[in-house]
Amino acid sequence: MDASLLPDLPTWQRLGGANTAEEIAHQPRVWAALASLLEAAQARVDGFLGQALRDPNQLVIFTGAGSSGFIAEMVADQINAQWPAEVRAVHTTSLLTHPALYLRRDRPTLLVSFGRSGSSPESVAAVDLVRDQVEHARFVDITCNAEGELATRGHGRSDTLSLLMPPASCDRAFAMTSSLSCMLLAALSAFDSAPWATRMERLRTLAGHGERALDAWDGAVATLAQAPYSRVIYLGSGPLEAVAREAALKVLELTAGRVLALANTPLGFRHGPKSTLNGETLVVMLRSAQPLARRYEQDLLNELRRDGIAGRVLSIGPDDADRAEGDFVLAAPALPDPWLAPLWLLVPQCYALQRSAALGMTPDNPFPDGTVNRVVQGVTIHPHG
Repeated sequence: MDASLLPDLPTWQRLGGANTAEEIAHQPRVWAALASLLEAAQARVDGFLGQALRDPNQLVIFTGAGSSGFIAEMVADQINAQWPAEVRAVHTTSLLTHPALYLRRDRPTLLVSFGRSGSSPESVAAVDLVRDQVEHARFVDITCNAEGELATRGHGRSDTLSLLMPPASCDRAFAMTSSLSCMLLAALSAFDSAPWATRMERLRTLAGHGERALDAWDGAVATLAQAPYSRVIYLGSGPLEAVAREAALKVLELTAGRVLALANTPLGFRHGPKSTLNGETLVVMLRSAQPLARRYEQDLLNELRRDGIAGRVLSIGPDDADRAEGDFVLAAPALPDPWLAPLWLLVPQCYALQRSAALGMTPDNPFPDGTVNRVVQGVTIHPHG
């Protein structure tokens, strides 16, 4: 392995977490490979999108389920702020149950689907739904699996652009790690308004920072995971709220719910959720690159550390004068929060992996009884007519 995340491969194989550990550690390489892939696809992407994003009547829906839905939330507002088109995030799990709230037959709609496997029943059904309900519908499928249904069903269709991620991004383990960060960066790169050269430079810069972050943070995360916190609370504002939700989900998934994990915003946390704090609670603030947001974050950090109710309070984010001992900080490039999110997610991913192992679980498959599956099962798609 390139990064120091793996003390040695046989150890993680014995612990049942070799795939998860490898897929976390190889992310910077995957991001660099994504840059080369997107450079080759530039003309195809630009040709398909055309002038759609400049049309105020165009609706763009980023969608997915679970972690893939969180990708949609991380991306949508950043892209919406750059173009006249209306861009929003809607989880497939909401789109399928309440289509009339989101779709209009006479409004041009571009559905951008995220799918690691590309074969979850909600992902496939959402495409069918939009194709049936919207007169002028087009589709961008961002997926890690060339053999999945999104990729195979969209192949050769004039109304569909398929963006296949580098093969290494198709995680074999239960939890989405490299697949999530790769699809997130692919969407930001494809839909951003900056010149293509700038977007590709961002990807390669992030890859370099990711390598350094893994090396710098590995030991501290492993030590943190040995502490017996029974609750973990991730806090983030703006696009980082979705990052907090994804971070919390990683803990829930890899510990099979034995560690309770919640997510909220720095301002929202005082409105009731703060009551969850006790001495067995770890609170992690995801720091924004935006100065205004950072002031609100710092207020809450100061308050929580002053109160002394939580077992530990720390933060993850850009290095600055407000850092406290034990915080995970990095001299990050000057980029918007969604672009930096893959760097900050390295800590929650590593923590969930290490915490799972510390509890004696098998991170690659924390649900050997099949209660929860890598590709969701048991979903019945009901008629929407």
